[in-house]
Amino acid sequence: MKLRANGIDIHYEISGKGPVVTLSHSLAGDLTMWDGLAAALADRYTVLRYDTRGHGATAAPDGAYSFAQLVGDVSGLLDALNIERTHFVGLSMGGMIAQHFALAHPGRLGKLVIASSSSRTPPEAGTLWDERIAVARAQGMQAHVEATLGRWFTAPWRAAHPEVVARIGALIASTPVAGYAGCGAAICTLDVTGRLSAVRAPTLVLVGADDPGTPPALSEVIAKAIPGARLEVVPAASHLLNIEQAATFNRLVGDFLG
Repeated sequence: MKLRANGIDIHYEISGKGPVVTLSHSLAGDLTMWDGLAAALADRYTVLRYDTRGHGATAAPDGAYSFAQLVGDVSGLLDALNIERTHFVGLSMGGMIAQHFALAHPGRLGKLVIASSSSRTPPEAGTLWDERIAVARAQGMQAHVEATLGRWFTAPWRAAHPEVVARIGALIASTPVAGYAGCGAAICTLDVTGRLSAVRAPTLVLVGADDPGTPPALSEVIAKAIPGARLEVVPAASHLLNIEQAATFNRLVGDFLG
């Protein structure tokens, strides 16, 4: 389904019934990354999944995006669907959006789950993102597939699940370059650590023990900054722990929301 909000067409899916849970995916993914969790929650919750600006079937305008825009897309989607309040689960870039949403719309937020994420991008990482964006523009997103999969899953899991790895690789390759570049520009501006003490929502922070992109130390910073937040480090998991350790991830999120 699609609707227009915050100046763009946003693709979304709704399933289940009960209190609303909104799911926000990683950079270079789409709402199908949440298939497992959506199915696990659908008997108790209304699950709202959406493609982030620049991803999947949502519009991918040119230019740098901001977290204000990305949060505006979420709030606009909620407004259009007449949803006043939601739990929010975000992974990687989705976790960054989740933090900004919690700060911008505290009254609309129930419980908060931040997975495989960070609260700050150091200035020196700007060069890395400039290089990644330049590669995408020059060679297309296929050039990022192998390295990204190497960060997202542990080597033993990749070897044991080639069909899932191929599906996620196809998602990466099909990400619009404009969306990757626009969201990459937003990620470069991330710096909310000093503001997270204002978050009052009950918060669960999840991270894979073997995540090289957003290692456990970054999640520890988030959990320490948000009053009362709980940190869970999941063994034998890398960045997409919602897929690599789906049963554990779904149980932790379901128990926390419940």
